[in-house]
Amino acid sequence: MRPEVAVFPVAGLGTRILPASKAVPKELLPVLDRPLLQYAVEEAIAAGCRTLVFVLNREKLALVDYFDRALLLEQRLAAAGKLALAEDLRRLLPEGVHSVFVLQAEPLGLGHAVLCAAPVIAGRPFAVLLPDELLIADPPVLSALAALAEARGGAALAVMEVPEAETSRYGIVAGAPLGPELLRVQAIVEKPAPGTAPSRLAAIGRYILPPSIIPILEKLPPGAQGEIQLSDAIAALAIAEPVYALSQPCERYDCGQLAGWLSANLHLALRREELKAAVLEVLARLR
Repeated sequence: MRPEVAVFPVAGLGTRILPASKAVPKELLPVLDRPLLQYAVEEAIAAGCRTLVFVLNREKLALVDYFDRALLLEQRLAAAGKLALAEDLRRLLPEGVHSVFVLQAEPLGLGHAVLCAAPVIAGRPFAVLLPDELLIADPPVLSALAALAEARGGAALAVMEVPEAETSRYGIVAGAPLGPELLRVQAIVEKPAPGTAPSRLAAIGRYILPPSIIPILEKLPPGAQGEIQLSDAIAALAIAEPVYALSQPCERYDCGQLAGWLSANLHLALRREELKAAVLEVLARLR
């Protein structure tokens, strides 16, 4: 089951990174020279997705502008001889990949955001990516999940072990181990209090899902925080169909909060030859 569609729930208010996110959507805050959202978009494209659905609210229409052509800027860059940069801007989305923007009128949860995208999903397998979660892995996490779903059939989600004190921030997964990094999901609980979680394996914002989850979401009552929780729908799906959890080694940066965003910028800058020396010099002066 290879995903044809990628859903990006980007209607959140970004309260953990205010006031920066008041005027600029948190998904457009830069991690080095690219907006945070661009990393998730490239991950989806690498996994084979060709229709990208952005579920947003009316306060985040700058996301639409980002993926639109900036013809005047491209022309001026080309006239200045900066042809490679002009081409990079023109090809934010490669040929054959197109974007669709859907409004989520109320912030009613991740499951509700997926329902908003259902007319575009149109009965096809799809991915869900939370752009706040910047995941660095080889192969990319979504590509590994897509390969897993294709090989075994069924849904797949990425998980990572978290401290027990942090279980209340995540959907927590438990199941039957199938290998050192793989389990078949038997339960998933949204934001359980520390000490009550079925495990310490947390869903980290990458999912491959079948279209059969849409009818489940449509009938689902509100769950934690009065929202339509995708975790509750996945738990119901796991009763009828195989759902797998993959704990592939990766670097994870929670860029929806300031410390994670700063950490991502520093770590990725240290891998860029043209930036590494400057970053090390600054860090040396701070010691």
